[in-house]
Amino acid sequence: MTGSRIVEVGRHAVLVEVDSPGAAAALAARLRAASLDGVEDVVGAMRTVLVRGVLPAAQLGELVAERSAGAGDEMAAVAPREVVVPVVYDGADLDAVARACGMAPDAVAAAHAAATYSVAFCGFAPGFAYLTGLPAALHLPRRATPRPRVAAGSVAIAGELSAVYPSASPGGWHLLGRTGIALFDADRDPPALLTPGTIVRFEPR
Repeated sequence: MTGSRIVEVGRHAVLVEVDSPGAAAALAARLRAASLDGVEDVVGAMRTVLVRGVLPAAQLGELVAERSAGAGDEMAAVAPREVVVPVVYDGADLDAVARACGMAPDAVAAAHAAATYSVAFCGFAPGFAYLTGLPAALHLPRRATPRPRVAAGSVAIAGELSAVYPSASPGGWHLLGRTGIALFDADRDPPALLTPGTIVRFEPR
């Protein structure tokens, strides 16, 4: 695994450190699909993948390293699931983002919608998916002052990522627009609309 390393974290878990969100997402998907004996859980994050199992950590690390290095072929033919998210680009931060990026608001919306995103990992709140693929021209630090409440369905960006808030919550991301799609429904199977590995496209409305 070029550009990565495996660290033992406890008696029965290892953390694989990689160099990009895309690499972490790909590795997590590959390990889940492999259904390795002795592996109980695979959790992807920004640039790490936690692998937990019943094997000793050293043995688990060897298994993960071996499988990670040679398991690409079986994943090549697996088409990722794709979700289209309709967006009204009228977010509270759209004009500020445009000024910061040296673009017109319409150009910001067009650039955001033109990109193809992938769910790298989920966290923060049920159904909150961190999306890689944001154009470099739109990379901005989080807001200096987070909002105490961001409405559910808000489409946002921060750093090199984009996301859609699944429920009302505090948040420090820049708000570009909104969608009416339900990102999380406890009665749905699976409850989260966007799961790791899912391809996401935003469609202006």
